[in-house]
Amino acid sequence: MAEETEAPAPTAKQLTTARRFVAEHGKPSKAVVENIGRAGARVVLIGHDGALGDIVVPTPGTGQQLVEIVEDLEPAEWDAETVNSTRIGPGHRRRMAGHSL
Repeated sequence: MAEETEAPAPTAKQLTTARRFVAEHGKPSKAVVENIGRAGARVVLIGHDGALGDIVVPTPGTGQQLVEIVEDLEPAEWDAETVNSTRIGPGHRRRMAGHSL
C-alpha cells in the first residue's frame, strides 16, 4: 500500500494571488479544487462579482489548504448555484475556444 504524504503548503505567491482575487472580485468568493492528475490540482476561483480565476497547485490537499487559509474564500463544488454565479465574458470564451484559423 502506498504511503500517504502530507500535502505541501501553498506558497506565498499562491496565497497572495488568491487574496488579491478576493479583494478585487468581492467577498465572499468561492473556490473549487479540481484534481488535474500528475500536474497537481487547479483551484478555480469564482468572485462575488462572477469573475473567474485559477491557481495551479501541486496537490488537491494543497488546494484545500489554500481555501482554508484565505479569508473570505469559501469551498464550493460545481453545483447549480456555483455555475450560475459565474459571469463569463467574450474574451474568456475566446480563450477557452482556442485559436481560430
